Amino acid sequence: MAEPYSEEWTALMHEIFKRKIGEGSLVMTPLTAVRPHMVSIGNNVIVMNGCLMMSAGGITIEDDARIAANTQIISNNHDPYNRDVITCKPVVIRKGAWVGAGSSILPGVTIGKYAIVGAATVVTKDVPDYAVAVGNPARIIKYLNKDKFNE
Repeated sequence: MAEPYSEEWTALMHEIFKRKIGEGSLVMTPLTAVRPHMVSIGNNVIVMNGCLMMSAGGITIEDDARIAANTQIISNNHDPYNRDVITCKPVVIRKGAWVGAGSSILPGVTIGKYAIVGAATVVTKDVPDYAVAVGNPARIIKYLNKDKFNE
């Protein structure tokens, strides 16, 4: 097993994600990635162990995002009437967003810039920039002060 951040690890991640992984990013194993060539990972992203990426609809994770352990990012589903048909909607996790452990991000959702998704949250709708969302289904409980971020 290659050590994270080693040359061997970096080469393996570039092979898995077809070179769509940015500088300084770390994706921990175990990882389940279905169609990883449909995933784009920015710079300085951390994806912790146990992540499930169902990425037929496309998954974009922008710079400086944090994805905690055992998170599900799902960009595809089955048609309710013909289960052999897969429906796809992209998932976007914007710059600096933080997705808490055990959360599920469902098809078509965008997590806003610097937003926080609390642990075990199920996100079925977009989360605005700087919002904090928790629960099942996710609800906004507050907004962060955008002036406190170095941009």
